[in-house]
Formats: sequence, C-alpha cells, structure tokens
Amino acid sequence: MTIAIIPARGGSKRIPRKNVRLFAGHPMISWPLRMALASGLFKRVLVSTDDAEIASVAREEGAEVPFIRPDSLAHDMAATVPVIQHAISELRLPGHELICCLYPTAVFTTADDLREAVQQLQATSADFVMPVTAYTYPLSRALSLDPTGRLAMKAPEYLNSRTQDCDSYYHDVGQFYLGTAAAWMSEKPFYEQMVQGMTIPRYRAHDIDTPDDWQLAEVLFRHLPGLMKTVK
Repeated sequence: MTIAIIPARGGSKRIPRKNVRLFAGHPMISWPLRMALASGLFKRVLVSTDDAEIASVAREEGAEVPFIRPDSLAHDMAATVPVIQHAISELRLPGHELICCLYPTAVFTTADDLREAVQQLQATSADFVMPVTAYTYPLSRALSLDPTGRLAMKAPEYLNSRTQDCDSYYHDVGQFYLGTAAAWMSEKPFYEQMVQGMTIPRYRAHDIDTPDDWQLAEVLFRHLPGLMKTVK
C-alpha cells in the first residue's frame, strides 16, 4: 500500500505563489495531484502545506489535507526529509508503508514513472528509489573560469579524451522520492541509505525555479504528446 505526500509551502521568492500559479491553464500543483489520483497507485494522496489557498486547491482536486504544516517546517531553509517525517508522525504510519514524496512542480512525472519506481523498490529491497537523468555534457571535461576570465580544465588528464569515452554522471531531477516509512524516519543521511536511481529522459527533467525555467517548461509541457491528456 502506497501513500503520496505532496509538500507544498506557500512561500516562494523566485516565482511568487509558484505552487498555485497557473501552468498550462491550471494551478501548478493540480497536475501532479491529478496524475497521482488517476494512477490507481495510492490509497491516499495528501498535501502537506502551511497555506490556505494551496489547501483549498488540493481539496478541490480530491486530495486530503489532514493537517497544517507548522511554520518551523515552512520556511526557505526547510528540508524535504523533516517535512515528510512530520507527515508520517502526524498520520502514525507503520514502517512498512510505502511513501512517495511527490513535488508540486513534478508536472513531467507520469504514472508509469511511479509504477516503475514501485517495481524497482520491491525488486531491489532498496530504501529509496528516485528519478535521475544524465548531465548533458561530460563533467570530466568541465572548465573553471577565474575572476579575470581565464579558463582552466578541472581535470586536465581528460584534455584529449573524446566525450563519448568520458564517464557519465547523473543528477536528481527533483520530481519524487519513493521509500518506506522506516527509511524516511531513519536517522541515517539520505545517501547513506540504499538509494536506487531510475533514469528518465532529459526532455522530461526540468527544475522549475526561475521565470525562464517556467516559460521553457510550459512550452515543452504543452507539446509533449499525450502528457497533458493523461492527467486532464
């Protein structure tokens, strides 16, 4: 049995009211909420928020808002893990329960992504599964730029390496994290637990933090075949 928890605080400085701002015609948070509810994967879909408008939109979409997040977990520096730990404690969930932290900006996440993550978690007995994607250029050939504008290779030993011969590196795409309640409540740092990466294509990996990010993401979202259709 799996529970989705969407952490959505009211404050956002770079894009004010980001979680309820209209994205492709609907509040941003509506898209992952609708996808989660339509997926059939979750016995409960909940929103953890400190904000009355976000709570209202969530309830209108069919999600639960069983508690209001305390101010101590709703500021700029509040990390995700304590927010999910608070929700687990409030709900008194058992350790074996599967918890999916699904971000309110995860508009490119699909139900198939979540199904694959559940299957991967169960097949590997991992603590967490999270989506990642490869950097677009090999980090082995990264350059530094000093205050005078002078360039230098960070790893000079790769000067003559072909890009296809360099190692691939991956980054978190900031969409969701699936794990057991026990893993979420663990005192171990996140990456000291067994965390499995699930690769997704770069065209669906977008961190929406600035107005430019927003514009690009909205254009791509509207033109991805079937993505909007599956969650309307």
